[in-house]
Amino acid sequence: MPRRPRVFLPGHPVHVVQRGNNRGKIFFGSKDAETYLGWLREAATEHGVAVHAYVLMTNHIHLLVSPETAHALPRAMRHVNWRYSRYVNDSQNRTGSLWEGRYRASVIEADNYFFACSRYIELNPVRAGLASTPGAYRWSSYKANAEGKPDPVVVPHQLYTDLAASTDQRAAAYRGLFEVSFPESALGAIRDAIHGGWPLGRASFSALVNRHAGQPITQRHRGRPRK
Repeated sequence: MPRRPRVFLPGHPVHVVQRGNNRGKIFFGSKDAETYLGWLREAATEHGVAVHAYVLMTNHIHLLVSPETAHALPRAMRHVNWRYSRYVNDSQNRTGSLWEGRYRASVIEADNYFFACSRYIELNPVRAGLASTPGAYRWSSYKANAEGKPDPVVVPHQLYTDLAASTDQRAAAYRGLFEVSFPESALGAIRDAIHGGWPLGRASFSALVNRHAGQPITQRHRGRPRK
């Protein structure tokens, strides 16, 4: 069965998930995480990808990025994944693939889902029981977005910049988003989209993505088509 085409629209954010092979570990210590983030920053800068949010879990990563061109994200991911895979194989005396196939990606409609995806990513350690609050977890973009702390990986999206006039005010406004419980509908929509590789947004946005793909790549309901 042929792979579903992936469409990256310049300037439109993309939610990316990359898992370890057989859901195995990809980070074995602080040095590994620091190394990955350094190479992610290099690859993103070189290939024209802005990283707005991220989290490094033990056996997978989440990114929220905006590619400048249709080819920017695949090139950046290929760059960092190949480099980091070699590093882990050497440092852990292992062979074979580090990653579980190609990364999953869901292009999102920024106006409706940017902050939902950013919160989803930075709350991942809390949902997994690794931290009591997103700020208590070291390897995420939360401190940059919610506390205004410098992070060379993070490039603020225009929607984030529009939250307020100053860095402190923007951080406070962003923190306020976490005071509201995450809607189950949004949680399910984000999970379904990243699992299936569907665009995440309104019907008009999905239609836009389909036009660029030249074929339908939106979710199809099971069963016979309605008459």
